[in-house]
Amino acid sequence: MSGLPLLIMFVLMVVVMILAISKFKVHPFLSIMGVSLILALLSIPIANIPSVIGAGFSGTFSSLGIVIIFGAMIGFFLEKTGAAITMADVVVKRVGKKHPELAILIMGWIVSIPVFCDSGFVILNPIRKAMAKKTGVSAVTMAVALSAGLYTSHVMIPPTPGPIAAANSLGLDSNMLLVIGVGILVSIPVLIAGWIFARIIGKKVKSSEDLATDETVKSYEELVKEYGTLPSPLLSFAPIVVPILLMAIKSIVDMAGGTGFFADFLKFLGTPMIALLVGLIISIVNLFKGQKGESFNSLSDETLRTVGPILFVTAAGGVLGRVITEAGIVSYITENASFLSGIGIFFPFLIAAILKTAQGSSTVAITTTAGIMGAFSMEGSLMQALGLTSPFAAALTVMAIGAGAMTVSHANDSYFWVVTNFGGLKAEDGYKTQTLCTLVLGIVAVVFIWILSLFA
Repeated sequence: MSGLPLLIMFVLMVVVMILAISKFKVHPFLSIMGVSLILALLSIPIANIPSVIGAGFSGTFSSLGIVIIFGAMIGFFLEKTGAAITMADVVVKRVGKKHPELAILIMGWIVSIPVFCDSGFVILNPIRKAMAKKTGVSAVTMAVALSAGLYTSHVMIPPTPGPIAAANSLGLDSNMLLVIGVGILVSIPVLIAGWIFARIIGKKVKSSEDLATDETVKSYEELVKEYGTLPSPLLSFAPIVVPILLMAIKSIVDMAGGTGFFADFLKFLGTPMIALLVGLIISIVNLFKGQKGESFNSLSDETLRTVGPILFVTAAGGVLGRVITEAGIVSYITENASFLSGIGIFFPFLIAAILKTAQGSSTVAITTTAGIMGAFSMEGSLMQALGLTSPFAAALTVMAIGAGAMTVSHANDSYFWVVTNFGGLKAEDGYKTQTLCTLVLGIVAVVFIWILSLFA
């Protein structure tokens, strides 16, 4: 099968994949692999199928596996050591007195760079409640602001697993600093939109916290003390900042054309895997320095249990992307639908948004979409067909996928229930707050990304 019939079959298989995951609760790994195998049988010589599937799977693992594991471990250790609380404390002291909702927004954005947004909300929720009680600001405003801050970095900034996976799948494994920089830039209008929305919706929706009169809420100071000895601000921020600095130095050395042992050593330290390893070592030092070393093995086990499904789904997405390329689907689209280049950056956004809305997981939406898109420098990839052929365009594509992967959070998303339950919201109010907020954030993000793409 080839040409138009194969293209129609591809669209049908995407629909089948979405229905299998969302309606029939088939694990994303099995669904994506099943669709990949069917497409391969219909379009690739049967003798070549094992090598195509093997190359797509192993290629993704070799480029992503260790990076994702190290990034996730940094997040778990930051949570356990209380470093996330220290970072939050720094933000509160700088911003919180006059603008508590802005403080909680920024706090969430920083903490969720290494920590999953679900865990981040649980960690910071007591602080959010204490700040709302102390300042008199609407509890709904504070909850929505925290959710928006956490979600923004969760889908856009490495070392969160989703953005790391997308960056590697799109061929940006040696340009991670670019991805981080673009992620920070895109975050600015998104955070502003989240802040404004939180202030508006807090006047229209009330939570059980706003209506309660006898709830006992611990003060912010009491909460901080409960964590015992916290790492210093320097050590708390170091696991995030040091890897970024190392990657920045590598980029500078590359641009300067540095040679010799010292230049090679700096390049070695600045590769994403090694840079994150340095950040992980700092996190481990914090763990033992805070006399919590006994939890090292359990945290490592928990990290691997959490990251395992993400790795397999990411690898399955790589298989689907390889099959799409080998089948000639992209070549046919390129030859017969030149209008695709005009769609450009909106295409990955729409694919990710459809996957997100249908099956709920932002990480699955990100990794699957990135696998479909392929590397920006690879002949026959969708990135090539869309005209997204530069590192900057690829970094914007990572952001567009992330924007789609937050559009929208509703009842099939675990984060929706974390925000509503811990925020004291009814399910119907969750749609007015969390769902509507993620829609606003996604639209603002993709519009800003499109504007940036005009200069790519």
